[in-house]
Amino acid sequence: MTLISSDKHPEAAVYRATIAAGEPFLCEVKAGQTLRLLDLEGNQAVDTLFYSARNPRERYDVQRTLRKQNRVYLTTGSVLYSNLGQPMLTISADTCGRHDTLGGACAQESNTVRYALDKRYMHSCRDNFLRASLHDGRLNKADISANINFFMNVPVTPEGGLTFEDGISAAGKYVELKAHMDVIVLISNCPQLNNPCNGYNPTPAEVLVWD
Repeated sequence: MTLISSDKHPEAAVYRATIAAGEPFLCEVKAGQTLRLLDLEGNQAVDTLFYSARNPRERYDVQRTLRKQNRVYLTTGSVLYSNLGQPMLTISADTCGRHDTLGGACAQESNTVRYALDKRYMHSCRDNFLRASLHDGRLNKADISANINFFMNVPVTPEGGLTFEDGISAAGKYVELKAHMDVIVLISNCPQLNNPCNGYNPTPAEVLVWD
């Protein structure tokens, strides 16, 4: 866990947007720009995928990323690699300290299996990814792969299992990533209500970009 604050000021950002609680979001970040994901009220998981804007078939690869850095969680200094072995972004600042790479995105199927049959039709991160992808037109269902859960707390148990725990983030915590290529940023501001990843209360998040 490496906590490093940023010297970037919000008023100097070239792009700024709020993602409503439980909603999808998509934007582009150019090579050399810095992206900040901000947990506005605390305890909010921000499920995120990255794609090359020039070739969206090139995308964030969790297995390659974890092998390269030899650790399960992401923090300052972590490099996100694509499925073609290229560095996509580097985490340049992080005031939360640890971000999940294993928990995946909630979906109709996982809501049903984990919770109850009547939870199947609850809003989910996979549905959010699909909504934003289909609206954008460059991505499709086959492009939805294993994602990063920024701010989400998913400890690995001594037996090798995963547990969804109360978040380690707080209001105002953020993570910044510097882009090494033009990237599409696909986000689901997680709507999950059945486990403590959002404190059972999804809240807004903010996106800022600096040149």
